[in-house]
Amino acid sequence: MSDAVRARVEALRREIRRHEHLYYVVAKPEIGDLEFDRLLRELRALEEAHPDLVTRDSPTQRVGGAPVADLPQVRHAAPMLSLDNSYNEGELEEWLGRVRRGLGREPSGLVAELKIDGVSLSLTYERGVLARAVTRGNGEVGEDVTGNARTVRSLPLALPDALPLVEVRGEVYLPREVFKGLNRARKEEGEDPFANPRNAAAGSIRLLDPRECGRRRLAFFAYQVPRWEGTSFARHSEALERLAAWGFAVNPGWRRCATMAEVHGFIAEWGARRADLPFDIDGAVVKLDDLEEQRLVGATAKFPRWAVAYKYPPPGERTRVRGIVVQVGRTGALTPVAELEPVLLAGSTVARATLHNADEVARLDVRVGDVVWVAKGGDVIPKVVAVDPEGRGPGSEPFRMPERCPACATPVVREEGEVALRCPNRECPAVRRQRLFHFVARAGMDIEGLGKRLVEQLLNEGLVGDPASLWDLDRERLAALPHWGETSAENVVNEIAAARTRPLWRLLAALGIRHVGERAAKVLASRFGSLAAIAGAAAGELEQVEGIGPVIAASVVAFFGDEEGAALVRRLRERGVDPHEEAAPAAARAPLAGLTFVLTGSLSRPREDVAAMLEGGGARVTDAVSRRTSYVVAGEDAGSKLARARDLSVPVLDEVELRRLLAEKGVEW
Repeated sequence: MSDAVRARVEALRREIRRHEHLYYVVAKPEIGDLEFDRLLRELRALEEAHPDLVTRDSPTQRVGGAPVADLPQVRHAAPMLSLDNSYNEGELEEWLGRVRRGLGREPSGLVAELKIDGVSLSLTYERGVLARAVTRGNGEVGEDVTGNARTVRSLPLALPDALPLVEVRGEVYLPREVFKGLNRARKEEGEDPFANPRNAAAGSIRLLDPRECGRRRLAFFAYQVPRWEGTSFARHSEALERLAAWGFAVNPGWRRCATMAEVHGFIAEWGARRADLPFDIDGAVVKLDDLEEQRLVGATAKFPRWAVAYKYPPPGERTRVRGIVVQVGRTGALTPVAELEPVLLAGSTVARATLHNADEVARLDVRVGDVVWVAKGGDVIPKVVAVDPEGRGPGSEPFRMPERCPACATPVVREEGEVALRCPNRECPAVRRQRLFHFVARAGMDIEGLGKRLVEQLLNEGLVGDPASLWDLDRERLAALPHWGETSAENVVNEIAAARTRPLWRLLAALGIRHVGERAAKVLASRFGSLAAIAGAAAGELEQVEGIGPVIAASVVAFFGDEEGAALVRRLRERGVDPHEEAAPAAARAPLAGLTFVLTGSLSRPREDVAAMLEGGGARVTDAVSRRTSYVVAGEDAGSKLARARDLSVPVLDEVELRRLLAEKGVEW
C-alpha cells in the first residue's frame, strides 16, 4: 500500500469530520449533500480496498454494527445522580441559601443551561477514541449502548486531543421535526405513534439493532466532563467551552451568571422562546461554576447539592385524576386512560385523557388522586403531560398495568420491540367491538349515521356481531329500537347499502388488518384490484409492492390465512360487499421494474417530465425517502431529502449518473 493512499484516507476522514461538525453541530454547511456523499463514498471504497486502514473512529463506522442479543450492564465510574427540582423563584433562592451555608460565603459564579428533555448518556473516550456509551439506568448501573451511540451524527467518534481518558455526559434527544416525521411514518404503517420525543429517544438509543437506531436520527448535547486525565478544568464553563472545541454540540443557551437575578432573567428569556426551539426543553439547570466549590458542597445520596433544576410550568390546565381505566383497542393494545375532574381545555370540557402506554405511566408516575396538567396533543387528543408532586396525598399507590385483559381475562403479552401490552385473544369482546367501530368510521367504510353510540346499541341488542352482519339489518327491527324510528332506520339501511360501492382501499383499511393503514391499503388495492387477489398473494409478492415491507406483508398473509379473517371476507362477498378495480400492471418485464426513485433539486428537465420518463420504464417515483428507495436523484440546490438519503445510506445519483443508469437499462432520456 502506498503512502499516498494512506494520506488520502486520513485527509478524507479529516474533511468528512469537519463537514459533519459543520452540518450536524453548528448548522452551517459549506458543501452540498451530494458533494459530501461523494467524499464518503470515496473513503468507503478506499477502506474496502484496504481493510487494514479501517479504524473505530472512521466516519464510515457510524452505522453498520450487527444486532445484539441484549444490552450489557455497566457500572458507572461515578454515579449519574438526578437533579433536585424547583418550581419558582423562591425555591431557587432556597437552594442558593443552602449553597451559601455549605460554602460559608457567596459562590464565585453560576452557570445556567437549558434542560433538554431527553435521555442522559455517559461517553468514555480512551486515548481520544470513543470506547463506551452507557445509559443513566438507575444512576449506579446503566446499559451499554455504544453501537447505537456511534450512529448519532452530532456525537464525535474521536477527540482532537488523544487524552488518556475523558468521560463526557450529555443528553440524547429527538429534534421536533424528526419526531413528527417518525410518527407520521409509524401512522402510515399502522403502528402506534410515540407518546413524545423523550419516549422515542429512550426507545431508540436502546434498540438492539444499531442500523435501525441510525435511521431514527438522534441528536446529542454534551453538558459535563466529570472525569479526565491529561488535562484540567477549574470551572464548569471552561469545560463547556472545551467540549465545543472538541466538536461536541453544547447546550446553545448556556450562560455564566454572577447573581441569581441574572439566572431569573435567563429563565424568563428562554421560557418565552421555548416554543420556537427545534427541540423540547422542560426547564433550566443552575450549577455552581467553580469545580472546587462543587466538591465542597458535595451531594446527597440522590442529588448533587451544587446543581438544581428549575421546571417550567407544563402546558395545559390543572385538574385531578379521579381514576385510571384501561381500554382495549381493535388490535388488542391496552391503553391506560385517566378519568379527570372536568376541566375546560382549548374551548371544550375534558373529562378523560390518554396516558398512552405502560412506559408513559411509569415515566409520569401518575396515580389516582394526583393533580396533573392536561394538554391537547396536536390540538386534538387530551393527554396528561405532567404530575404536580405537591398535589399527591399520603398513601397513594403506583398504578400497575393489568396482567390480564380487563375485558376477557386473557393474559396480556408484550411483543419484542413494542411498547404496547396486547390482548392476544381475537375473540375478546372489546377487540371485536373496537373493530366494528373502526369498520364504520371515517378511516374505514365511512358509513354516515353509524356513530359509536348507535353501534354500541346494535351490539347490546344482539343485532350485529361482525362487520358483515351490518348488511343483515332489518328496517322494522331498527325502527322499533329506542330513540330510532322509521326515518332513522331507513336512512341507516340506505347508507349501509350504498357502502357496497365504496372503493376497494376503504374496505381493505376497514378490515383492521394490523399495520395496514390508508396508505398501505391504497397501494395494495391499486396493485391487486380485489380482495381475492390480495388474499391469494404470497408474502414475497406483496413485498414487491412499493411501501409494503416484510412486517405489513406478514400481517396481510396472517389475516387472510386465518380462518376468522377468511370467514369475514367470505361473509362480506355473500352480501355483495366485494369491490373491484382495474389492477395496475406489475411491470415485471419493464427495464426499471422494482426500482423506486425520489427526485430532489433542479434538473435540466422539469422534474415532472423526468418522473414520467422513469414511470414509463416501470419504476415508481415517490416524494418521501425510505429504506425501500432505490435511488435519490439530486440536482442543484437539493434539500432535506438528500440528508435523509445520507442517513439511510440510500444511493444518490446526479443527472449524469442517472443518464448512465438509464442507458444501461435501455431507457431513453
